[in-house]
Amino acid sequence: MSKKVIIIGSGFAGLSAASFMAKAGWEVTVLEKHKTPGGRARQMKANGFTFDMGPSWYWMPDVFERFFQQFGKSVSDYYQLERLDPSYRVYWKDGPMDIPADFTALQQLFNSIEPGSGHQLEQFLEEAAFKYKAGIEKLVFKPGRSLTEFADWDLVKGIFRLDVFSSMRSHVAKYFSNPKLVELMEFPVLFLGALPEHTPALYSLMNYADIKGGTWYPKGGMYSIVKGMYELAIELGVHFHFEQDVQEIVIDNDAVAKKVVSRSVTNQEMVYEADVVIGGADYHHIETALLPEKYRSYSPSYWDKRVMAPGCLLYYVGLNKKIPGILHHSLFFDTSFAVHGKEIYTNKKWPTDPLFYVSATSVTDDSVAPKGCENLFLLIPVAAGLENDTEELRDRYFEMIITRMEKHLGEGIKEFIIYKKSFAQADFVHEYNAFKGNAYGLANTLRQTAVLKPACRSKKVKNLFYTGQLTVPGPGVPPSLISGEVVAGEVVKGYGP
Repeated sequence: MSKKVIIIGSGFAGLSAASFMAKAGWEVTVLEKHKTPGGRARQMKANGFTFDMGPSWYWMPDVFERFFQQFGKSVSDYYQLERLDPSYRVYWKDGPMDIPADFTALQQLFNSIEPGSGHQLEQFLEEAAFKYKAGIEKLVFKPGRSLTEFADWDLVKGIFRLDVFSSMRSHVAKYFSNPKLVELMEFPVLFLGALPEHTPALYSLMNYADIKGGTWYPKGGMYSIVKGMYELAIELGVHFHFEQDVQEIVIDNDAVAKKVVSRSVTNQEMVYEADVVIGGADYHHIETALLPEKYRSYSPSYWDKRVMAPGCLLYYVGLNKKIPGILHHSLFFDTSFAVHGKEIYTNKKWPTDPLFYVSATSVTDDSVAPKGCENLFLLIPVAAGLENDTEELRDRYFEMIITRMEKHLGEGIKEFIIYKKSFAQADFVHEYNAFKGNAYGLANTLRQTAVLKPACRSKKVKNLFYTGQLTVPGPGVPPSLISGEVVAGEVVKGYGP
């Protein structure tokens, strides 16, 4: 008779773990709080518009392809990809800059800003390619339970090339001096959870993912990935129960999780028996709300000391007009990168004049907005754990960034808005039980890497495991897919197929 595993949450990590557990021959049940799978990557439809509620960048296509290939499938079996060219646009104080997908064209752009920097970019990316390859092959697929996992001779030999002990700030400065190029090379780490001067230069691998791997768009939106993974899980025999808000993990006297208790939207209590439980929901919430205190691995002071990646102030906006010339992805770096960064990571306050990001999926995909309309997703990175998340504050920031958009685009926006919804700290807590309202999990600092992250296996409950952005390997969609695979491997290793 097959062993039973209960997975709490159907985000990317939960979906990934479900498929790998089913492949290993387990009977898999997924409990999801919402009506549909996806977690933070849910989809919202309103007034003819279709919005991705969370992730909007598709980088590291090799990780997605690898995931589906392990089940004898391909990405193309579930959704179609289009490479974006230009990859994205950056708006500086003095105007826009398009980032071409073609590497030679990108080198020419760099040279036009800082003579010789095109060659420097090539050298920079050679190092980044090594880090990317080593990171994927040697680091991210480790469960982070012991330092012995990293006793790999090739890894040891290359430890200094990985730049674990130097910062992104100093690493980028070795290659580029122009402020625009420096910010362009530092921006991919903005969402990793620390200032460039505090982020290991290992993460220049993100530049490789950006420039060499490319920026892609899955037709229909990022939710197409969720639908593909959900469909695969169904094909593998996974059972999903939606609108099930988990209330408790029942632990017996031998420190074994025996049951998971949930409550439906009709207030009906449901009890699910399990041989193993995998927490794919917020790690902190599972520990502090679903487990008795004596079975919690980490203390309140431990959690309070964690360095969090940014939270988000989001807006989903529908316009009854098209915006001429806007690209799919736009970064508004027309204010101080340094000041906003310190307000996120050091001072931890609502930003005074924030950088922000805009995704206009309707530029690439006619299916996400009514004809002649534009679908906009706007994101302001903010510090996690901020208070005073009010409608008044959200409206003030919206007015601020829309005014800046209108100035740069030379187009009116406000008077054409026919749909608008905001989503911020309080919503992340309410919808996802997110610790401190976080959007991206723990910061990828050196002291929160690998074995220094919250463990993927409970220290107190024998058969309780964790997956997702608060454990290994870290935040982001590709790492979440990997996290599900890693934890499934640990379960099978401990309990057999």
